[in-house]
This record gives sequence, C-alpha cells and structure tokens, in this order.
Amino acid sequence: MSKPPHKAEEPALDRTELVESLADIAKRLDLSEIEYQTGDLKIRVARQMTTTIVHGPASAPAPAAQAAPAADVAKVEHPGTVKSPMVGTAYVRPAPESAPFVDIGSVVKAGDKILLVEAMKTFNEIIAPRGGTVTSIMVADGQPVEYGQALLVIE
Repeated sequence: MSKPPHKAEEPALDRTELVESLADIAKRLDLSEIEYQTGDLKIRVARQMTTTIVHGPASAPAPAAQAAPAADVAKVEHPGTVKSPMVGTAYVRPAPESAPFVDIGSVVKAGDKILLVEAMKTFNEIIAPRGGTVTSIMVADGQPVEYGQALLVIE
C-alpha cells in the first residue's frame, strides 16, 4: 500500500504583511476600519479619519470662522477630547424636545452621560471619562460620526 501524498504545510501568515495589506485596502477604499479573521487569528485595523466639521447657517457671518479649522484640529488632539467609540449618529439631547445633556461651560463628573451615539437602532450612552468643564462640542444633534471622531472636549 502506498501512503497518501504528504501535504506540504502552508507557510505561516506573516502578520505584519497582513496588517499592512489590510491597512492599504482600508486606505484605498477609504474605509474607517476593516476586520480579518481566520481560525483563532482576528485582526482589526482602524484608521483615524479626517473630520470636517459643518456648522449650520449663522445669523451673521463670524470673522473668526476662518481660524476655526486649525482650532478644531487642536481640540481633536487635546487630552480631554472625548472620541466616538463607534460609527453611528450622535445625539446631544435625550429627545428632540429635551435640553442637551451638556452645554459649553457645563461641569461634568466622571461617569455623567454626555451624549448618545445610535448604532443599528441601539442608543449607546457616551459617558464622561473624567470630570471637568465642557469647553467644546464638535458635533451637532443628529450628525453622523465615525469611529474615533472627536465629539467634545472636557478640560
């Protein structure tokens, strides 16, 4: 009797190359994140997406509006920036007729509810990771948000 032909072992996946390939795919397709799983190996690559903040119409033009993009970038990098933990829709108030959870100048404690992010019909509470004063709110009620997008700043 002859033995069955020996099956050559598949080369081990080079995880670094795999992560780089996934990152290239995410960049090429402009994806905020991508996941790959085979057997026990699961890899998730997430990109920091550039955020454009769109403000609603103002009653009067603001001369300082031209300096806003640089200020917004600084806020995103601020250590007190609270970022979205998921892709979804941000809500600054619990219901359309309700007051916002927080306003600029609100003092919050760690664990206070500050926003909601709806994802797949589920409202996820975003809580303050630390206490302080809300110095900037970078999303509007009902605005779509990406994973890692800056929502507000607590100083």
